[in-house]
Amino acid sequence: MKKSFYSNGKLLLTGEYVVLDGATALAIPTKKGQTLTVSATEVEGIKWRSIDATENCWFEAHIDLNKPTSKSNNPVEHTLKTILKQAKQLNSDFLTDAVGYQVETTLSFPRDWGLGSSSTLINNIAQWAKVDAFALLHQSFGGSGYDIAAAQHNKAIFYQIKDSTPTTQEVTLPWDFTNQLFFVHRNKKQDSKEGISKYKEARPSQKEIEQISDLTRKMLLCYSINDFEQLLMAHERIISSIIGLPTVKDLLFPDFSGTVKSLGAWGGDFVLATGPIDTMEYFREKGYTTIIPFTEMSL
Repeated sequence: MKKSFYSNGKLLLTGEYVVLDGATALAIPTKKGQTLTVSATEVEGIKWRSIDATENCWFEAHIDLNKPTSKSNNPVEHTLKTILKQAKQLNSDFLTDAVGYQVETTLSFPRDWGLGSSSTLINNIAQWAKVDAFALLHQSFGGSGYDIAAAQHNKAIFYQIKDSTPTTQEVTLPWDFTNQLFFVHRNKKQDSKEGISKYKEARPSQKEIEQISDLTRKMLLCYSINDFEQLLMAHERIISSIIGLPTVKDLLFPDFSGTVKSLGAWGGDFVLATGPIDTMEYFREKGYTTIIPFTEMSL
């Protein structure tokens, strides 16, 4: 019998980095995500295939959890084994209901978009293994867990870590100016682990954490694009001060007429740009041609 699991992709609008230290962050689940299907087989082990958004198989392996895999020789298989082994530790009954399994994962977004190819995989495996996805994340990749929360919700969320426990609250965005919000891809994928490592060297003050939380909550009180842009710029200034890096607008788009905000780990993936649709031509002229309207990206 075939089983199928699905998880939403994610984007972090506010709270990048400082969400690790208890700041309230605003995240949105995306319309695109990842599916995992499982079928029982009579062949021992796990036959695994990973399909990308263009329907090409980018990874294929026959996985035996009892045999070691070199991280340097096959990092994808090594990571996959780590997740599966951790899932089995969390639920000893996992992978005991059949001789073997055929698994296929399918992404509906390009792998370099940074919408959560790893988090959607972990959440899908957690559903399959019937374990807590946050615990599985903690024991495999680590991170704040906001991406796991987004994978599990179909609305925007406030996400916060309180006393090492993730808390999630669904929220309604009151914005009637979403026709002036666009996600622009930076043509590169950022290593979030690298960004987190740099952030941990900086350490924010409690005041800065509270300032970001306050800006996040004020996002739900925005009824004009001007108010929204003011909050974005204030947020960028605080994070820039904490991590010691220039804002993405100062660095790359100083003459853009609207506001530009980094999302997630600074330096790659998507930025959020504000302005009428015709102003997006600015980015195309600079070679950033993947520009997605907010309403097409967000659930």
